[in-house]
Amino acid sequence: MKVDKDTLEEILVTITRNKTRSLLTAFGVFWGIFMLMALSGGGRGVQESLQHQFEGFATNSAFVVANKTNEAYKGFRKGRWWQLEVSDVDLVAGIDGVEMATPTTAQWGKTAAYEGNKYECSVRGLFPNYERLEHQEMAYGRYINDVDISERRKVCVIGKRVYEALFKEGGDPCGRYIQVDGVYYRVIGMCANEGNVSIQGESSEAVTLPYTTMQQVYNLGNRVQLVCFTMKPGVRVKDMQPEVERRIKEAHYISPTDKQAVLTLNMEAMFSMMDNLMTGVRFLTWMVGLGTLLAGAIGVSNIMMVTVKERTTEIGIRRAIGARPRDILQQILSESIVLTTVAGMAGISFAVFVLNVVETAANPPGVVETHYQVGFGLAVGACLLVIALGVLAGLAPAYRAMAVKPIEAIRDE
Repeated sequence: MKVDKDTLEEILVTITRNKTRSLLTAFGVFWGIFMLMALSGGGRGVQESLQHQFEGFATNSAFVVANKTNEAYKGFRKGRWWQLEVSDVDLVAGIDGVEMATPTTAQWGKTAAYEGNKYECSVRGLFPNYERLEHQEMAYGRYINDVDISERRKVCVIGKRVYEALFKEGGDPCGRYIQVDGVYYRVIGMCANEGNVSIQGESSEAVTLPYTTMQQVYNLGNRVQLVCFTMKPGVRVKDMQPEVERRIKEAHYISPTDKQAVLTLNMEAMFSMMDNLMTGVRFLTWMVGLGTLLAGAIGVSNIMMVTVKERTTEIGIRRAIGARPRDILQQILSESIVLTTVAGMAGISFAVFVLNVVETAANPPGVVETHYQVGFGLAVGACLLVIALGVLAGLAPAYRAMAVKPIEAIRDE
């Protein structure tokens, strides 16, 4: 296709001959590509935001909690309350396919104090391997270790909000003593987690003790509130869940058919649902964007058909003075491609501008945690798509123009 100054000038004159019609036609393509780019960039930002919320948490994990029985069994009445015990952790850990199991316990409504500063917090008792389930990002010091567990040390790891409330002057809190329920604990670390996935309270608002220390201080005995476990690579939680429940029911004299007594929260299924949701959002984004863009391209094709009808005499004269059908085809296609390409580039540029504004508003000043932008490859692909739609939109009008016969065109005039 030959493109020179005269060709471009002719295309410009033809498009601007009816400015209102051309603008309204171009707006369909502009809005379609804008919707596609904006929804794609916005979907990416939402997905990144969700990923940040669950970052550091084991996606192949599950939790077991005790609930009131729903069936009588072996002399025990229906509606019996029972409790998980430390021994249940070993039962779960012994299942083939389970990578790690750990108990957790927590109490709420406690008050932590340091030199007149107070903060209402939760107190959690954990083992060191809990870090493999929910990654603990330490800003100061260290996390609980095996020695803390074996020696029942009165040490603690405090959350970010607890730290900010008790140590207003800032600095390293490690080595200082805070008071919780009349008991002093030496701070060994400060966890910077911001409570993305809350298991028995947010980490940022918790004081974490060695499990054995909490067991002794609060006289918990062997009671456990939750049994948490993760699976080995390639093993799914739902495949092992029946065996986990069977072993626990057997140990506590619970009917094997009781569906209520042992509750299992499958985090793997929840993460899978989130992935499926984002896949659905992306599919819907492309459906809406492409549908709107296709509607715009059809509008361009219709207007080009009208333009060809209006220019019947002009096309006939061109044919009479020697214009080849290929020349007519190239002229109509050029007009269609230029109209859709200009509208498409404007739509992409506007979408990038809007996404940049959203990204600036959604992130802290000077920090970009969530990207509300489209990739370079997607932008290039969108450009090629717009050009292809321009060609398709111009084909029918171009073939109609090629079919115009000079004598009939002049007679029509």
